[in-house]
Amino acid sequence: MTTPAPASPRTLALFGATGKTGRHVLAQALAAGHTVRALARRPESLDIAHERLTVVAGDVLDAPAVHETVRGADVVVSVFGQVKGSSPTLQTDGTRKIVDAMAREGIRRIISLSGGGLPAEEHDRPKAPDAIIKFLLKLISPQVLADAESHLEVLRASGLDWTVARGPRLTNEPATGTYRVGWVGVNASTQIARADLATFILTQLDDTQFVRELPFVSR
Repeated sequence: MTTPAPASPRTLALFGATGKTGRHVLAQALAAGHTVRALARRPESLDIAHERLTVVAGDVLDAPAVHETVRGADVVVSVFGQVKGSSPTLQTDGTRKIVDAMAREGIRRIISLSGGGLPAEEHDRPKAPDAIIKFLLKLISPQVLADAESHLEVLRASGLDWTVARGPRLTNEPATGTYRVGWVGVNASTQIARADLATFILTQLDDTQFVRELPFVSR
């Protein structure tokens, strides 16, 4: 089990702040002393007012809004994903906009979020339940998995210092303050609280252990 160490204060560009996991990332980042620039289609949906929070109105597919969000940031945290009615390539296309903006601003570090269906072949040792879950994901939401895989290819081609944090089933339970960092089928369980996953994501602002890796974070 891992007890997280706090990262030194940074300026974060946050994408997906209004999502269920993103809200935890935002709240924890501000509590830890970070400055946050968050992109939101509906800024009024973010019910947090803070002197270190700047909300940029716009969409992740809107290049000028994305650029404005990353301007002045030290690191990018991307926890957005497909929602009902969104483009089947939203994560890929949005990640490409973010990567382009980072290149223009000279920002190298990005932490992205995905699910356990995204493989890390060199480390994962999926067991029967893992294979069943991935089969069901391909059957029920093939576009989500395809989008995750394509967004990873964008990151790999970017030359940036990226980390893709993967998680199993996400719950809304309170944070425990501890979690396991492993690989699918290796030192892993089948669920994690969103709050704990957010904590891990924020530790990656400083930690370089998983640069260009896809760690699997679970309870």
